Amino acid sequence: MEGMAQPSRGKSTAASESRVQTDIHEIDALFRQAGLTRGRRGTAARVTRPEKLDRAAPEEFHRPAGVASVAQNGVHWFPVPGWERFPWLWHGFSTRQGGLSRAYCADDAVGELNLGFTPEDARETVIANRRLLAEAVTGNADTPIAALRQFHSHLVILAHENRSGSRGAATASACIADGHVTDKPGVLLGIQTADCIPVLVADKKQRVVAAFHAGWRGTVGRIVETGVGKMRLDFGSKPEDLIAAIGPGVGTCCYAVGEEVYSEFESQFHYARDLFHEVYSSDAVRAKYPMLFLTQRAPGHSPIGPSLHLDLVEANRRQLLDAGVKPRAITIVSGCTSCDTELFFSHRASKGYAGRMMAVIGVRP
Repeated sequence: MEGMAQPSRGKSTAASESRVQTDIHEIDALFRQAGLTRGRRGTAARVTRPEKLDRAAPEEFHRPAGVASVAQNGVHWFPVPGWERFPWLWHGFSTRQGGLSRAYCADDAVGELNLGFTPEDARETVIANRRLLAEAVTGNADTPIAALRQFHSHLVILAHENRSGSRGAATASACIADGHVTDKPGVLLGIQTADCIPVLVADKKQRVVAAFHAGWRGTVGRIVETGVGKMRLDFGSKPEDLIAAIGPGVGTCCYAVGEEVYSEFESQFHYARDLFHEVYSSDAVRAKYPMLFLTQRAPGHSPIGPSLHLDLVEANRRQLLDAGVKPRAITIVSGCTSCDTELFFSHRASKGYAGRMMAVIGVRP
């Protein structure tokens, strides 16, 4: 109507925009608290690396391997310290030393203990190596080893009786999984590794054993928690009766990962931040001549600088704790597969050209 004052469009629009900006700032603050970034310009929201992580040189995280036991047949392997008090329990972590394989060693070197049916090695040689490991751990080369077709999952199955008719430790089940559980005496459950973390669990009361292959995908899928849950469901195991051992694998010192791995862990574990560290290169040339490695790229866009490293051993120890296993019942058998390639096979250090080690556990008949 004529003569009536109209509200100022400019002032109303400005006030609305101000309120919107205030709301956006509050939303962004909430996202930051959750470790998220609001999607912009059509980019999906994602979990980002936290602003502050523990920073260290790789040697600060290195866990040197102990002295391996040497069996009469020449196999070098690690029994779990303290588990000798359970005479009914077979157990051990193999190394690459003491076998018959020549696929991954120098021409003038002694044979190695490759326990995986890899394309580069002869099947008959691997079968002979498995017999050597069975003999080292149980005293009998004919003790069967039940292995798995592993695919970096969190699938855990009950181990089936070996029906292949082959001789002793030459046999290997064709089951597709990354963990298995049994109470059947007289058989070794085997898990193959070449950087991933092997985890062995035993029930002292029910005499049930389990073996798990925990790479980062299996770990983020909670394979150890799943496996302990299966022991409880199928065999009546109680967490307070369980003992566990985490074997050699790639250490925090060497296990650089991408931020998508951090994202996966952040989405699953409230303690994810404790599992990751920023690790600086310990390259002597870089330390002495840092100016040679300067870059004109913007901060955060250069490959130079600290990399994100994951502690898989701690990740699986946390899962054992969350599953109810007592801290004192968990043993870590140290050794970084990527650091010590004379003792261990390492898929990462050898760029994929590697044999396989095996962690085994069983109930003595």
